[in-house]
Amino acid sequence: MTKININEKFTLFDDKWSPKVIAESNGQLVKIAKGDGELVWHKHDNEDELFIVFTGQLTLQLKTGDIILNPGEMYIVPKGVEHCPKALPDTHFLMVEPASTAHTGENISEVTVASSDQAWI
Repeated sequence: MTKININEKFTLFDDKWSPKVIAESNGQLVKIAKGDGELVWHKHDNEDELFIVFTGQLTLQLKTGDIILNPGEMYIVPKGVEHCPKALPDTHFLMVEPASTAHTGENISEVTVASSDQAWI
């Protein structure tokens, strides 16, 4: 394993809502992504999803209310909880989730990235 500079990794891509895998540990993938606007409502029936914000602001819209994350803050969406990430422009965040986690759960849309298409950077 070599040291990973997360801020440097964010400079390697521009696409939004398309997670990039930067590491794997014990079956958990560490992914980074950029957001702008809204993704789609979805849930993960069998996996929790951890979000950590680096820049910008990420709002995790939940049916019970919004969780607003600013740089340096994190939140874990429990498995089975429907959520819709929404981001201000230039928001960068990190996710940790099992390798089996589908990008938008069972809600397949034009923004869904298939697990096999998630790039390692």
